[in-house]
Amino acid sequence: MAQLTNKEIVAIDGKTLRGAKSKGKKTPIHMVSTFACANNLVLGQAKTDEKSNEITAIPKLLELLSLENTIVSIDALGCQTDIAEKIVDKQAGCIFAVKVNKERFLEHI
Repeated sequence: MAQLTNKEIVAIDGKTLRGAKSKGKKTPIHMVSTFACANNLVLGQAKTDEKSNEITAIPKLLELLSLENTIVSIDALGCQTDIAEKIVDKQAGCIFAVKVNKERFLEHI
């Protein structure tokens, strides 16, 4: 097994699986993964609920992980107060990407 290193970057990102649309379903499978960058290891994956997005899957995935002393990186879609609070509660740091089209939010930062 691998052990997370101190201050290791743990990237969280969602992907739609190509060719994963089931017959009769309107949308293909969408997964959220956590990846330990220094270890080149996927720590966990969660499928998003149908008619949902990764905002609902990320908190579920965070519940399962031990992230103490890591730095969690998430794209702009995951930039949510409850997600940030869960990361801080896990005693991890976080890096969020913020889109330029969110002017008021960007000014606040």
